[in-house]
Amino acid sequence: MRVLIIKMSALGDIIHALPVLDYLHHVSPGITVDWVVEAPFREVLEGNPLINQLHLVQTKLWRKKPLSSETWADIAAVKKQLREREYDIVFDIQGNLKSGLICWLSGSKNIFGFSKNELQENINQLFTTRQVPIHPQDIHITDQYLRLVSTPFDKNFEELDLTSDIFTLPEDDRAAQARVAPLSSGPKILFHQGTTWETKYWTDDRWIQLGKSLLNRFNDASILLSWGNDTEHSTATAIAAAIGPGAVVLDRYPLKGFAALLKRVDVVIGGDTGPVHIAAAVGTPTVSLYRASNGRRSGPRGKRHVVIQAPMECTACFRTKCSRDHECRESITAAAVLDGVEKILTCSIK
Repeated sequence: MRVLIIKMSALGDIIHALPVLDYLHHVSPGITVDWVVEAPFREVLEGNPLINQLHLVQTKLWRKKPLSSETWADIAAVKKQLREREYDIVFDIQGNLKSGLICWLSGSKNIFGFSKNELQENINQLFTTRQVPIHPQDIHITDQYLRLVSTPFDKNFEELDLTSDIFTLPEDDRAAQARVAPLSSGPKILFHQGTTWETKYWTDDRWIQLGKSLLNRFNDASILLSWGNDTEHSTATAIAAAIGPGAVVLDRYPLKGFAALLKRVDVVIGGDTGPVHIAAAVGTPTVSLYRASNGRRSGPRGKRHVVIQAPMECTACFRTKCSRDHECRESITAAAVLDGVEKILTCSIK
């Protein structure tokens, strides 16, 4: 059997979808699985032995220049690649217009997508041949993806212990090991304070308070601060300086290099942001802070992860701006995060 997964973006959503690979290979040994992904996110999937072929697309460029000859040539090339594969089943777990276009380009007559209530964009249902409703218990986004993919198979995904990984290169592993080797022998704790929405941030003061508390609690610990852009770098530098000795700002890494580094730290702390999801995917414990988004829906799961939801009556509002933003940030205390880290590190020591 040859199947196609359409999950093109964004980084965190692709990571949440990784367990579908393990599921498909469990229920159909010998299955061939291909995946369509936006080119900027290819590193999440490259090198994964559960994927036979990656199809790279650049839909942002297509939208910017919809009438250009380059766009039409690119679309034609993708169409040719997909139709040559003659997929038995296509799974559209993206659920919007752009993924619907990929469904059509595939030429498949057997396309599973979400039902209307679960779609990002309702027009998607015009491109799928079977619409799958999610179940009330499918709160987490990974369970929603698995619900759709499991529909053609006679095996409940809830009965399986599914895993995921982001496969790194030997040179990435060597570089990561060289970076952590000089650190003290105590816990290696990574902070990532940056994120996308301002309603997902924590306060700089709380990061500083947490860092000092961790170094006091684990006096041989190392705190590493990662960043994704110039603004985050400036903030991380200021936080590290305020924490003092024991806090180090990292260089910026490509995704696979960063994943290799995350495999070598003891715990990652951050908001609803890519580095936290990458850490969970590669098996590193996390403590994650959720405010505007819902930790039950997208937070890392399992005993090795602690999800802290802001204790506000309006939490998980999914607003990108809010007049009560500062109050919401302050509602998550450094003590609560410290308790989560202690829980994880104490279990690791045992």
